[in-house]
Amino acid sequence: MAEVQTPTVSSSKDNALLVLSIVAILGGIAAFYWYDELALVLRIGMVVLGIAAGAGLLWLSSYGREFVQFAQAARVELRKVVWPNRTETFQTTYVVIGFAIVMGVFFFVLDWILTWMTRLLGGTPG
Repeated sequence: MAEVQTPTVSSSKDNALLVLSIVAILGGIAAFYWYDELALVLRIGMVVLGIAAGAGLLWLSSYGREFVQFAQAARVELRKVVWPNRTETFQTTYVVIGFAIVMGVFFFVLDWILTWMTRLLGGTPG
């Protein structure tokens, strides 16, 4: 059974860390465009550094810790998934394609009948 956690109340410190992490990431992206005369490797390094700084600041907040817990729980649940084998995948694909074709023909015929009835009632030939 999954452990039920009570939501944590965010503090002003957590909010400040969240804002600083967003500023760090946006600063790295802005530096990429601001210093367009520098070599591409340095500009990419600025973006990577901004993302790393933002992730580090986010890690220090309760938001970051909650996200890590969520990611770990999602990974555990992903391991429980039973993936279909090759044969099941092809069978399901054939069913979906067949259903799409049947529905396409159905709506084509329905459209044709409704158009014919509308022209019949409206007195338009053809």
